[in-house]
Amino acid sequence: MAVTVNAGNATSSAALSSAGSTAQGSGANRGNPAPFFQRSPLTQTLYAFRKEFLIVGVFSMVANLLMLMPTIYMLQVFDRVMLSQSEITLIVVSLITLFMFGMMAFAEWSRSRVLVRAGVRLDDQLSSLVFNGVFESYLRQSKENPARAFADLTELRQFLTGNGIIAFFDTPWTPIYIAVLFLLHPFLGYMAIVFVIVPALLARLGHSRTLAPNEKASLAQSEEMKFLQSKVRSAEVLEALGMTRNLQTRWQGKRVESLRAHGESQSLTHRMTGYSKFIRYTQQSLSLGAGAYLVILGEITPGAMIAANILTTRALAPIDLLVTSWKQFLGAREAFKRLETLMVRFPARDRALSRMAPEGAVRLHEVVATADGRQEPILKGVDYLAPAGTVTVVLGPSGSGKSTLARVVVGIWPQVAGEVLLDERPIGGWDRDELGPHIGYLPQDIELFDGSIAENIARFGDVEPEKVVAAAKATGLHEMILRMPKGYDTSIGEAGRILSGGQRQRIALARAVYGDPRLIVLDEPNANLDDVGEKALMQAVMLMKQQGKTIFLISHRPQVMAVADRLLILANGQVQASGPKDGVLAALAKAKQDEEAAKAATHNNPPPQDPQ
Repeated sequence: MAVTVNAGNATSSAALSSAGSTAQGSGANRGNPAPFFQRSPLTQTLYAFRKEFLIVGVFSMVANLLMLMPTIYMLQVFDRVMLSQSEITLIVVSLITLFMFGMMAFAEWSRSRVLVRAGVRLDDQLSSLVFNGVFESYLRQSKENPARAFADLTELRQFLTGNGIIAFFDTPWTPIYIAVLFLLHPFLGYMAIVFVIVPALLARLGHSRTLAPNEKASLAQSEEMKFLQSKVRSAEVLEALGMTRNLQTRWQGKRVESLRAHGESQSLTHRMTGYSKFIRYTQQSLSLGAGAYLVILGEITPGAMIAANILTTRALAPIDLLVTSWKQFLGAREAFKRLETLMVRFPARDRALSRMAPEGAVRLHEVVATADGRQEPILKGVDYLAPAGTVTVVLGPSGSGKSTLARVVVGIWPQVAGEVLLDERPIGGWDRDELGPHIGYLPQDIELFDGSIAENIARFGDVEPEKVVAAAKATGLHEMILRMPKGYDTSIGEAGRILSGGQRQRIALARAVYGDPRLIVLDEPNANLDDVGEKALMQAVMLMKQQGKTIFLISHRPQVMAVADRLLILANGQVQASGPKDGVLAALAKAKQDEEAAKAATHNNPPPQDPQ
């Protein structure tokens, strides 16, 4: 029988309307289309580098124009110096050519330097946005693989600052080289056009043939590594239960599949590379042979023959580089799309949302919490008010939604409908970095981090010794910490592996109460505590209660009701009873008496039997 005691819990519809809907709900406003260069920070950032790319384009123009110097020098030597036998002409032409080569080297060095510096700045500007997107994606339990975003950022940066982008700057100059070949002889120009088309077609064919095998090999390798990493994290359980050999057999099956897919992909790639080399070397020989044939016919000079061979090689160089970089380009394009999607879905938090420190009043109105893979919600229309400075004990059987409620209250559950209000403002309307110090949260699954005890208690911010010691004393940890090898400077190892379960829980509790949080949510804080630890917990809660802090204490154990001002009892995701403790207990007792009286009446006055 559901019992609701809502004294002091009534809320006018006008107040709820003015509070607005919770910003942390389903995130319906995320990812709306926006004008070009404004739809994501990624496009804005790249557009801001247009000056650098323009400079690279200018240096590329200079470098490519000066690459004509070997051809011009060859023509001058063969067609002027060799005929005139003038040493002065040779010296002057050689010095001018040497100076031009120096200018060409300077232009290439300059564009590389600009690209490297631009890459560092690009990474610096995007890394924080990518980190924010990845963090938000994990927080919102995205189905995608957010950890790949950092590899995507590296791939995009390397393409934009490497040979890939240089190929795009050099390729437009191929027609210039071909035009010079036409000036030497039209046949040489037409042959160069054919030489450009053939490798381009081969590259397109190679891409279409190798794309699917490469993706299959990459996916198989990713699945193999994911399987292995997930199992290694549970090495102790595998060893204890004798599961190592069975899982090794499964991993070897995945590895065989990965090696087979990789072998097929490599075999096809090597085949296409062989075809490409054959065509490239054939083109070089044909170019020289065609020039020699034209010399025999008397249509060009020997100098023009050698110059034509150099020009043809130069015309094909950007195409070869473009073909070689095409896979990098496609990878960078896909990385760009994934990063843009990530940043559109999870934009940087608005720093203008900063507010004054909260008082701690919490209001839930028609809160529905859902999760992927579930047919029905976890929380179903929860309404509750926790005035500032009160202690609410949340009770209920396993699976009733208590831990989900804890995450909803602190604003980290990803799929929420309804209103979650802190001081009558949506919890999503607070800047989380500013709100964080005012919230204390102890999750059911304790997660500590590699570092010292003091650093973990201080949330890895600036360690203020007075606050750290105060938090440790408030949770009864101080004496225990002093007995450790280095006291507060003792390193706890990854995930706090050197500590017992109870020690980890008490350090996490000290972290939750560190500083001056106004809202404290404790999810099963006494699950791993002994009698001494539980006594220290109750004393800490009473101390925080005296300090006027709003506390949600979630537990299976009814004895924690001793510190409660209010009770919230959940069953199957719904509020079974809520309100001031005395009122709820009285209502529950009365409901139980009425139920027992009804059972007794049914027992004393059984329904009449139908006559046979």
